[in-house]
Amino acid sequence: MEKAKSFRDLSVWQKSHKFTIEVYGLTATFPISERFSLVAQMRRAAVSVAANIAEGFAKKGIKNKLNFYNISQGSLEELKYYFILARDLGFCMKIDDSITLLNEVGKC
Repeated sequence: MEKAKSFRDLSVWQKSHKFTIEVYGLTATFPISERFSLVAQMRRAAVSVAANIAEGFAKKGIKNKLNFYNISQGSLEELKYYFILARDLGFCMKIDDSITLLNEVGKC
């Protein structure tokens, strides 16, 4: 396996970036009243996953890298809750595929 030269080479970043774009598309269909609450929270958490992977990649030392990767993992769990909440509020009914993709990102 070739060593990654950029965070963009990491499959975990690629998957999390793709998921972030999906979150933006999905939340665009939420009620306008949620723009500054659930929509903003979901988007912020999704961006945090990919951004912390990218930032962690650039850090020197395993302790620094792991700190950012740990933050990314926390944002994944936060997103899982937001998807459950969005489903329970009736904003999106099919969350299984999203949760599966989140779990896949978390395993990378």
